[in-house]
Amino acid sequence: MDTNHHVSSKCVVSNFSIFLPVILIVVSVCTATGAWNWLIDPETQKVSFFTSLWNHPFFTISCVTLIGLFFAGIHKRVVAPSIIAARCRTVLAEYNMSCDDTGKLILKPRLHVQ
Repeated sequence: MDTNHHVSSKCVVSNFSIFLPVILIVVSVCTATGAWNWLIDPETQKVSFFTSLWNHPFFTISCVTLIGLFFAGIHKRVVAPSIIAARCRTVLAEYNMSCDDTGKLILKPRLHVQ
C-alpha cells in the first residue's frame, strides 16, 4: 500500500516565484561585476561622478535595475514562498499531512493506535 499520496492542490503561491531568485541573482552579479569594473577604472578618479556613471553604462543600468527590483519588493517575494511553505507544513503536520516545495499536498499514513 502506498503510504504517501500526492494530491494536486497547491499550498505555495505559484511557480512564477521560482524565477524571482534567479532574476535577483543575475542582476546582483551584473551589478557587482559592473561595480568592480567601475572601481578599477583609472578614469573614475579623474572625472565627475555623473561622467563616470555615463562612461560605465553596464554598471549604471544594472544598478538602477537592482534598485528598481528592490523598490518593487522582489526581496520580499523571494523569501515569502519559503515562509508560506514552512507555515503550511506546520499546520498540515497536525493533520498528518505535509507539502513539498512545489505545493503538492502529501498525505502521510495514519498512525494506528490499538
